[in-house]
Amino acid sequence: MKILVVDDDLELLGLITYALRQAGYWTVDAADGVTALAVFEREEPDLAILDVNLPRLSGLEVCRKIRADSKIPIMMLTVRSAEEDQVEALDLGADDYLTKPFSPRTLLARVRALLRRSAAGGDRPAPLETGDFILDTERQTVSVGGHEPVRLTKLEFRLLQLLFANAGHTLPTERLLRHVWGNRVSDDRQLLKQLVHRLRLKIEPDVAEPRYLVTTSGIGYVLQPTGEEA
Repeated sequence: MKILVVDDDLELLGLITYALRQAGYWTVDAADGVTALAVFEREEPDLAILDVNLPRLSGLEVCRKIRADSKIPIMMLTVRSAEEDQVEALDLGADDYLTKPFSPRTLLARVRALLRRSAAGGDRPAPLETGDFILDTERQTVSVGGHEPVRLTKLEFRLLQLLFANAGHTLPTERLLRHVWGNRVSDDRQLLKQLVHRLRLKIEPDVAEPRYLVTTSGIGYVLQPTGEEA
């Protein structure tokens, strides 16, 4: 799932996108309303998180323009005392609002709820694309380099989803273990190595010399979406 996050508070913007990426979502962002609309049109996200008070074009106006063209879920970020903003946001087509300050856990819970409601409504999320990869989150398949989609197991999908959301960046082994298995597995690196090997069998032209799912010695793994180092 691809999520658009828009806030002119760059520190908060970074915290939100970090929390979403930690949870396996693909994020795109903007710091003002005009840029937000350009990113929305270019990236076609599955959900938008918009701060009400944005420079150049308000979050409420961005909400109105997005809703005129799309049925994606929209969450507005408001300050606690601004009840009129919350009412106007809902009237303009927002699906939910979250008052500041909020915890990452609350944000993620609300995001999951919006995405579930959207899926139940019949709107199928578009596959995610980066480099040679097309990841279909609904069918749980991946296509690499134009080849036929390959079905992934639940664990393979969870691993690839997080790597995909952080393509080009090395993720530590501990973070991958925690994302795939949660607290049930604390530090079983061999278990992760076996899962990486099974995933490589499905995405690599040559498992003996992987060029997409690459080991970063002593740290973890990185997904190179074009098969070449950045």
